[in-house]
Amino acid sequence: MRRFSWLLFSSLLCGLAFSFVSSQADDPPKEKTAEQKAADAKRDEDYELMRLFADTFEQIERNYVKDVDRRQLIQAAIRGMVTQLDPYSNYISPEELKRFNQEVEQEFGGIGIQVQMDQKSKRLMVMTPLPGTPAYKAGIKSGDLIMEVEGKSSEGISLEEAVKTLQGKPGTEVTLGVQHAGSDKIEQLKITRALIQVATVLGDTHKPDDSWNFFIDAESKIGYIRLTHFGRRSAEELQEALEVLKKEEMKGLVLDLRFNPGGLLGQATKIADLFLESGTIVSVKGRNTDNRVWTAEKEGTYSGFPMAVLVNRFSASASEIVSAALQDHKRAIVVGERSWGKGSVQNVIELESGASALKLTTAQYLRPSGRNIHKFPGAKDDEEWGVGPDQDHKIEVTQQEMQEYLEYRRQRDVIGGAGPKVEFKDRQLNDALDYLKAQLSGEKKEAAKAP
Repeated sequence: MRRFSWLLFSSLLCGLAFSFVSSQADDPPKEKTAEQKAADAKRDEDYELMRLFADTFEQIERNYVKDVDRRQLIQAAIRGMVTQLDPYSNYISPEELKRFNQEVEQEFGGIGIQVQMDQKSKRLMVMTPLPGTPAYKAGIKSGDLIMEVEGKSSEGISLEEAVKTLQGKPGTEVTLGVQHAGSDKIEQLKITRALIQVATVLGDTHKPDDSWNFFIDAESKIGYIRLTHFGRRSAEELQEALEVLKKEEMKGLVLDLRFNPGGLLGQATKIADLFLESGTIVSVKGRNTDNRVWTAEKEGTYSGFPMAVLVNRFSASASEIVSAALQDHKRAIVVGERSWGKGSVQNVIELESGASALKLTTAQYLRPSGRNIHKFPGAKDDEEWGVGPDQDHKIEVTQQEMQEYLEYRRQRDVIGGAGPKVEFKDRQLNDALDYLKAQLSGEKKEAAKAP
């Protein structure tokens, strides 16, 4: 019973003992320096801590009231360690790693629909198909009910089970029994899965062909781009949208980063570089990593038009890098409310030869002005953190107003739907549009001063 625990303890001990043995070989005894004594003390402390861990593991394994899964114990111990660090470091188990990679890479094998549970029928309801995907081409529409999956009733199926069933290797087939909205018949659709690429760059409305319309005010030639998160292809997607707007002679742009939780640091710097000709984008400082500064280059820059960036209390991380860089260089004004305040960088470190991973905070970043973004524990509202709106452009919203916006936005995003049932007055967006129109009309020659 004790063999596993002591094997674990022995393997941990070997690493500690090796440095001690190698340091003693071939050298006559010498008076130890203060640094050597400190290293010895640390090694002894590590030894005792590893023995504490091994003893605890052994006691649980031997004496707990019922059998326990060893792997679950180890994973729980790892999670316990990282929760002592900060809210952003965490352990990614083998079961969670696939979903994590899909979010970063923006792609997976599937049919291309967003689903939710319909409370009335207890079946899966299609929120919207994604343009150009197998589900879209098969005629699946918003509001359709998925009554059967591979000949089995979908009644009571969980969203997690549904995702596992609908996703799969590109080229494989899945058969769905679909009941279209307003019909009592169930149509059997055999759909071939494909590689689904999830877009992170969205517009405000859909065109007749269901692609995004990136103009929000066609008459004033004001573009509008929403960025949901910073995935592997976000900069490339954004550049494609900007090229479309450029050909149609865009004169102003709203970049909406509200509710954007962040993502890849490299994508944030590339996106900021699209709008900046020179200067620092962001600097990163860490304890055990090289300090680094990202700077903008003139080549490939989209300039010559005013910009407004929308942020709210849920704009975080990479969103704050982009909005802070554009604000500090006076390339754009920031409209809305103070952002989340996540100024830390996480590295994803492979464990178990890539079967699991550790997302660990290794550095913090600073905006071009050198000001802090991170909201440290206990930070107060009057302290410096996050990215605040420019002077005269602070537009705070209530929780109810935010929920109304999210429902309005969800209905507006549906492909082939009837559109939002109620209109919503987006005060933050309207403020940004008023600013851009004033800039284009010449009423204001200079951008508002940064806070």
